[in-house]
Amino acid sequence: VGMGVNMGSGLLGAVAALFIPATVGQDPAFNYVTCGSSIKLAHVKTGYRLHSHEVKYGSNGGSSGQNSVTGMNTQIDANSMWKVVAAASEVEDCHSGKPIPCGTKFRLKHSASGCYLHSHSQFQSPLSKNQEVSAVGCPSSPNLGPDAERDPGDDWQLECTYSSDMWMRDDQVRLKHVLTNKYLHHTGQHVYQRPIEGQREICAVDYADDNGKWIAQEGVYVKRKDHPRAAAAAHEEL
Repeated sequence: VGMGVNMGSGLLGAVAALFIPATVGQDPAFNYVTCGSSIKLAHVKTGYRLHSHEVKYGSNGGSSGQNSVTGMNTQIDANSMWKVVAAASEVEDCHSGKPIPCGTKFRLKHSASGCYLHSHSQFQSPLSKNQEVSAVGCPSSPNLGPDAERDPGDDWQLECTYSSDMWMRDDQVRLKHVLTNKYLHHTGQHVYQRPIEGQREICAVDYADDNGKWIAQEGVYVKRKDHPRAAAAAHEEL
């Protein structure tokens, strides 16, 4: 299966088809994870997709009460889609189609809820008691902190594990939480019961191992555009 189908000029020609696997495509410009792309991240060891929903962590016992982030063992659930957007803590260009170099700081915005992938040192994950990872900054899980509009706790840094200098769709990567220097992680062991039975705990830990490796899979991939003017022209043609 090809990864990107050129669907004509303008905006449609800048976006790959929905729910295509991360394979080498006919057009190399679709082989990049770019700003504005909406993707599903799969945990390399288990295949579980990074997922969120309006099921909240408890507000007692060291948890935040914010929307929970879990691992989901299905490819087709829309609540596993995340949009790549600019970091909160830096004024940095992240125009649609911009390739993402290794080391870049960015945010992941949950496509269904509008919340951002978030972490914080003051709350523990419910099962493993590692650092909690939540989704916050949307109506169902508002950010009540002083930096609600641009919370640096939403920022993650891309760590590449292969030799490429850009985030490629077939690369295994790690995501490091900028404020706490901890890695997005799934232990492979901690499983929730009701009301989200079978979903896996996602947390953040202070070491980098194979349980912290992720790979971009299904999604809507914006074709690589190195200059914002070119990306803007694609929108204008629509």
